[in-house]
Amino acid sequence: MAAPGGGVEAEEDAPGLVLGRLEEEARRRQERLRALRQRTLQNKDSGECENKRPREDDEEEAVKHKELKLRNYDPEDEELKKRKMPPAKPASVEDKVKDQLEAAKPEPIIEEVDLANLAPRKPDWDLKRDVAKKLEKLEKRTQRAIAELIRERLKGQEEELASAVGSAKQEGSDSD
Repeated sequence: MAAPGGGVEAEEDAPGLVLGRLEEEARRRQERLRALRQRTLQNKDSGECENKRPREDDEEEAVKHKELKLRNYDPEDEELKKRKMPPAKPASVEDKVKDQLEAAKPEPIIEEVDLANLAPRKPDWDLKRDVAKKLEKLEKRTQRAIAELIRERLKGQEEELASAVGSAKQEGSDSD
C-alpha cells in the first residue's frame, strides 16, 4: 500500500535507518578500541613504558621509605624474620568501659525543673505570640496619638485661660 509520495514506505524504512546508524556507530567504536589496543601493545614492545617508569635510584629510595613490616606472616627466610613484628597485646578495655558507664549515668534533673514550664499553656498562646509584633507598632502609634491629644487640650486650656483672664480684667476695669 504505497501512498503517493512514498509516505508509507518512508515510515517502514525509518526504524531500519535508525538501527543501521546505531550498528554503524558500534562498529566505529569497536574499530577505535582495536586501534587503541594495538597502540598500547606497540608501546609496551617498543619500550616507551620504560621511560615512564621511575629510575632505579628512585626505586631504591622508595624501598628505603617503605619498610616491610610482617605482623601475621611467619617467614622462613632469616632476613624476613628480622622484619617480623612482635605480637601485639590487646589493649585494656576496662578503663574505656568504666568511662562510658560513668558518662551514661543520668544526672538528677529534678533540681532544674521550673513550675511555670509544667503548667499547661492557654489555648490562645500562639495567637498572642504571633500578634505581639503588630501590637508593639500599634502601641507606639497609640502613645503618639495620646500625646497629640494632650497637647491640643493644653493649647485649648491656655486659650480659655487667656480669655478668662482677659474677661476678668475687663470686668474689673468697668467696676472701678
